[in-house]
Amino acid sequence: MERKNAWAAYAGDDGRVEAFAKAYCDFINNGKTERECVAYGEKLAKAHGFEDLNAVVRSGRKLEAGARVYANWMGKSFMLFVLGEKPLEEGMNILGAHIDSPRIDVKQNPLYEDTDLAYLDTHYYGGIKKYQWVAIPLALHGVIVRKTGEKVIINIGEDENDPVFCISDLLVHLAQEQMTKNAKEVVEGEALNLIVGGRPLEGEEKDAVKANVLKLLADKYGVEEEDFLSAELEIVPAGKARDMGFDRSMILAYGHDDRVCAYPSMMAVLDYEGTPEYTLCCIVTDKEEIGSVGATGMASHYLENTVAELYACTADYCELAVRRCLRNSRMLSSDVSAGYDPNFASAFEKKNSAFLGRGICFNKFTGSRGCGVPDGGTGPRRSRRRRNDRLPVRQVRHERDRLRYSGAEHARAV
Repeated sequence: MERKNAWAAYAGDDGRVEAFAKAYCDFINNGKTERECVAYGEKLAKAHGFEDLNAVVRSGRKLEAGARVYANWMGKSFMLFVLGEKPLEEGMNILGAHIDSPRIDVKQNPLYEDTDLAYLDTHYYGGIKKYQWVAIPLALHGVIVRKTGEKVIINIGEDENDPVFCISDLLVHLAQEQMTKNAKEVVEGEALNLIVGGRPLEGEEKDAVKANVLKLLADKYGVEEEDFLSAELEIVPAGKARDMGFDRSMILAYGHDDRVCAYPSMMAVLDYEGTPEYTLCCIVTDKEEIGSVGATGMASHYLENTVAELYACTADYCELAVRRCLRNSRMLSSDVSAGYDPNFASAFEKKNSAFLGRGICFNKFTGSRGCGVPDGGTGPRRSRRRRNDRLPVRQVRHERDRLRYSGAEHARAV
């Protein structure tokens, strides 16, 4: 089976590729966290004429075939629906992907001073190569909830006038012992402390650098040290997505895992014209990197609850009909796949690998579990590598067990 380079299909007419790639870069630049992805997705949904399902529920209106609605779950997972001609009981065609990516999180009581430097204490989220996160510019994204209940949006390090942050590494001339360590031990998880300040507050004697950082936070954001307890702050590489290669054929950016699949999935539903035979659904979800746990992961019941609300907007509510809808649904679950890399050929089985520029790929297996997790990693992980592609549809992987329904029913993968 010969697989040709897909760029040939666009020879002399690659405008659609370039337009899609530019829109994807806008999405990934404005969606470095799952909260930002959901906010961006909601903005796109409104622009495409989708209604908030919660508003429809409150109004008591019934929805007809062709209706287009979205659901924002706790600001961290997002669903799109286009109602089909057939009753919901006959199932949906579902596209799914996740919008959380490996990163470093800030702990609940993080700020401290050590030898005239102020740090934030951290822990890493998902499987990361810790040595890749040192000595590079880092940005801080997230939310802080003040004691008054007001939510403060934090985004520091992306504007060219912003400061950036850094996790220090050992000077190469002092690193003889470090260089003899196993790769997973070169930088320990406990050493991923973010440097956030080095200037003392005038007139302060004890922990003056920490005091200065707190003053700056209070002056600009109105937050206090105790407010970190109710904060969700994520540390990500600073900078925007960039074209890669002389020919600009690739995109280099943080967060391809797995927003490179989430964006095409959303756009497939957002750009759908007309009324489908079966209801279309797109789910972009949180917590995949750590086992789909928690209130915003697929191990929760937010999808079932949302489908139940949607059903009640189309007909008289029936629990059995909702369960039949879930049972009869079909899902294409997308994720990044390991693209063949000639530099690491021994890690691949070439005839069963995905290749850069050769279109979407379908993997028959979900991947090996328990591989690629550094010490202290959270949740089951797959051994996989990112692949930067600039085709309209990126690498796709379907799995049978990505959705967990009540009654232990699973969506049928197609």
